[in-house]
This record gives sequence, structure tokens and C-alpha cells, in this order.
Amino acid sequence: MMGLTMCEGKFVGRDEIAMVPTPTATASWKPVPHSEVIDAVTDVVKAHRWTILEEQYGLARDGQRMFGMIRINKSSSMEWSRCIGIRNSHDRTIAVGLSAGINVHVCSNLCFGGSTVLKRRHTSRIELNGLVLEAVNALELEFLTLENVAEELKIDELNDDEVRASLVVAAERQAIPSCDILSVWKEFKHPRHEEFAEPTRWSLLNAFTETAKKYSPARADQCYRSLTRLFGLDGKPAELWKR
Repeated sequence: MMGLTMCEGKFVGRDEIAMVPTPTATASWKPVPHSEVIDAVTDVVKAHRWTILEEQYGLARDGQRMFGMIRINKSSSMEWSRCIGIRNSHDRTIAVGLSAGINVHVCSNLCFGGSTVLKRRHTSRIELNGLVLEAVNALELEFLTLENVAEELKIDELNDDEVRASLVVAAERQAIPSCDILSVWKEFKHPRHEEFAEPTRWSLLNAFTETAKKYSPARADQCYRSLTRLFGLDGKPAELWKR
């Protein structure tokens, strides 16, 4: 399983997503049906001749927000699969967006790259098709950056004091609620997967994403976006260890 979480809201299939009513457009706002976003992304993925290995979708806030993951076969590593994160809303809270991600095979944890492309709050279906094509093409660079940073994280070790300080910073940045500091600490010190036994930045990141599995899609999305900057998953200097 890919690791899409669902404490608030529910997992759904495409048929149920297609039944979600789309609000009436206004002169300045044209909401995009959730199903049309998914269809546009999967059409482009198939046009790239990528194989879709798995899909997961969830609805929250009575169908007002949709979150999804599409796991694809193309990857430069045997340790993870590439995946595309999808989000959309009908309540104007978030724009339609796509993100590059990796799904770690051993634990089904998710990590996301630094940019959410296709940030549009209103567009027509015709515009959407062209924008998704551009966005998926742009994700290729995001995938490579994310994978390169992941490889670097695996060789950088941390001492306990550095980890403790990192947990506080992560809570201050609202990557995790403060009540989960101990959960992440315990997962780091006693990981459920032996592959993360070494005290590296990669292991700490996985301790965070393991904890994030219990979050609602919206809360997990906030967590992933915060971790992106904190760990430098966008290729920029990590903020957790600034001197």
C-alpha cells in the first residue's frame, strides 16, 4: 500500500469521486471537478507510457477536498517507486496541484519533493489538459532532485541532541503537532523496520513519515510540505540543521 492516510474523511474509488457535485462557477472562479483532475493526470501518465502500479484516493470535508496518489513504475532506485500526489478542492482552500513523490517500499512511507506544480484555482477542462501535460513533464526534474537528496540523507548521521532539537523545530514549524514529538522520537530510536536502524537523517525522515500515516489527508499534506523544507527535499539547504 502506498501510505495515503485517512483519519478524517474516507478512502474512495473513482466512481464515488465522479458522484461528488461540483459547485457552480462564478465569473472569477471555475472549480475543477475532482474526477476531471484525476482523468487528466492518468491520461498524461499513460501517454508517457508509464505503468500505473497503484492508485489511492480520499475525500475530506464532505467531498470538498480530494487527495490522491498514483504510483508509477519508473524509478532510478530499487528502494522506492515514484508517485504523483494530487490534490484539489471545491471550497477554495487549496488549488489543484501535483507533486513529485517517492514511496519507500519497505515501509510504504511517502516523501515529497519541493514543488507543487499546476497551482491553479480555476481553469477550464481544455486548459487543464494542457496544464497537466506541462506539469507532469516538469515533475521529472522534481523526481531526480528528490531521489538525489534521499541518497544524501542516508549517509548523514545524527546524534541524539541533534534529533531532539530537530523534533522541537519540526513541531514549531507545524510539521507535526507537539504531542507527536515523543512518537517520532520512539520511532527513530526503535524503528519498526530494521532498514532504518542507523541514526541517519534518512531514518529520522522516515520516523516522521511513519508517524504521519495516522494523519488525515489534509494534515498529512501539511506535514509533507513542511518536511520538504526542513529536510531540503527541494534541493535547497535543509532548515533543520542550519548553523
